[in-house]
Formats: sequence, C-alpha cells, structure tokens
Amino acid sequence: MHGLLILFPFIISFFASEQKLEQKILVFSKTEKFRHNSIPAAKLAILKLGIDNHFKVDTTENADLFNEASLKKYASVVFLHTTGNVLNEKQESAFKKFIQAGGGYAGIHAAADTEYDWEWYGKLAGAYFENHPEIQTATLNIIVNSHISTLHLPAQWNRKDEWYNFKNLNPDVKVLMTIDETSYTGGTMNNNHPMAWYHEYDGGRSFYTALGHTEESWSDPLFLDHVLGGIKYAMGE
Repeated sequence: MHGLLILFPFIISFFASEQKLEQKILVFSKTEKFRHNSIPAAKLAILKLGIDNHFKVDTTENADLFNEASLKKYASVVFLHTTGNVLNEKQESAFKKFIQAGGGYAGIHAAADTEYDWEWYGKLAGAYFENHPEIQTATLNIIVNSHISTLHLPAQWNRKDEWYNFKNLNPDVKVLMTIDETSYTGGTMNNNHPMAWYHEYDGGRSFYTALGHTEESWSDPLFLDHVLGGIKYAMGE
C-alpha cells in the first residue's frame, strides 16, 4: 500500500504528461484572394514549434475539416495567412460551435483579411484588414509584457514587416503591442494602432498578430516565440 502511495504522484504526472503530449492544433491556410509566399516557411516553422514544445500540428487547406467531429480533435485552430471567404455556412457553424465549446483561435497576419461578410469572425479575429504601405522597418511598443506571447520581447521592438492598417477593431480585445506610426510611413490610425491582441470571445480564446508577412519572419526567434505564445494561449495554456 505504501508503495502505491509513493507511486501515485508519478502516475498522475505521467498521465498529465501524456495528456499534454496529445494536445493538437490545426493550421489552416486556405486562400481565396492574395496568397502569401511565406506560407510554406510558416507551416514548417509551426510544425517545428510543435515538435519542440510537445504538441501535435496538422496542416490543411481543406475547409471540409471544419466539421464538429474533426474540430473536436483540436485544442485550437490557427488561421495562417487565410484570405477571402474560406468557409461555407455549414463550416462556419461548426467552427462557431468549436469556439463556443471552449476552443481556441490564433490568427496570423492575413487572418484579418478573411471572412469580411461574417461579423462573428471579425469580432473573433478582432479586426479586419484595411490596407498597408510598402514593407519597411518600424518600431513596435510592447504594451503588455506579462502575456505568454510578449514576455520575452523588448519594450521597443524594431523589425521589418508589412504593417497592416485595420478597420472594425473589436473594442473588447486586450492589446499586446502597438506600432509607432512616427517610425514608418503609411500608418493611418492616428498612432492608436494595435498590432497584436488577445481576448476571450463567445466561450473560447482568441489571439491575433499582424506580424509574419515576410519569409524572414519565420526564422526570427523573437517572432517565433511570439507566435508560440499566442498558440499556447489559444490552446488554453
């Protein structure tokens, strides 16, 4: 009996580890409009993040996986550079039920350029893409440095990317970082310009980052840790 009591904590630890190892995400990168050249590099980078951090990663551009039975397998879904209307009404309904059941969403860059005629998705993502200037270097200000996606970042982060301007920003999102519009040309949001955020929404969790347009982003350790933190938040960690 004493032996079993000694082993009991280790049994709990083993099953907890197994449960963690079984967590899985779906990376969805279907495009109906512009297609980013960085999608292949981004998929490979997220697959490696999964290997290194003990979660499983499925990648797809098949919207038919957006059904209740399939989505139940995943802790979160990553919309990676999706553009245009990528889901039909039945698939939208299944994804909405997934979020309402406590699932997670992580949107990366062009995920905000997606599903403009579905208001629920716009609020989940947090905003819609409006336009962008040319790719250039700018300064990001980290507003919340205690979140899992930003705790490793410098207070001011200089990097090169494609900087989105947004419309229909959900006022309920919790902004993680903003961009200094005086540090580049083409910002149109009166220097009140969020670039990454998170929030709880309709029973689930949502993270979005506007970063990640360039292929080089997907070999940048700071950016990859930012994405990893966002995915972990969406997974419920």
